[in-house]
Amino acid sequence: MIIIFAVFLLTLLVITAIGIVRAENLFVAVMLTSIFSLLMAANFFILDAADVALTEAAIGAGVTTVIFLGALSLTAEREKKVDISRGLAIIVVVATALVLIYATFDKPRLGDPEAPVHQHVAPWYLNETPNLMGIPNVVTSVLGSFRAYDTLGEVFVVLAACIGVLFIFSARREKNSENNPATASPAKSIGLQ
Repeated sequence: MIIIFAVFLLTLLVITAIGIVRAENLFVAVMLTSIFSLLMAANFFILDAADVALTEAAIGAGVTTVIFLGALSLTAEREKKVDISRGLAIIVVVATALVLIYATFDKPRLGDPEAPVHQHVAPWYLNETPNLMGIPNVVTSVLGSFRAYDTLGEVFVVLAACIGVLFIFSARREKNSENNPATASPAKSIGLQ
């Protein structure tokens, strides 16, 4: 039953991705990107990666959509038409797809406990983490202790994205404040400029 649902999700992901590429209205593309992210979160959940699914739903569908909508408010509604030849791009995409499909033939089956990735570090984490950390949830203890620097790095990436969005919005307000001095840049008030 899970395989049927996974194939259904994959079909929806492909349809959504095609819709994103074909969308001429940028608002529609942003909304489809958010839907794609929610579908990926569901995909991660059925692959038993609930923590990754939660992160994808929060960051991918939530924060990223808000950032895209903010950036969209700075641009036009429709993408500019560009007359370019797409022949080379199609060749590169097809060649890359064929290489990736060929590479999947050597993968172990989905959920195979004898896969090489499950034979080295994973058993040690599962056996030793509750004793070393005292936290019954292995995922939480691994992310909070063994991979704390990775988690800290992800926090800094989100912080950098928020600062970038603040600068984008302040640039727009600066342009508006030239016409209307009553609208001042929020970046000046917090010392960023």
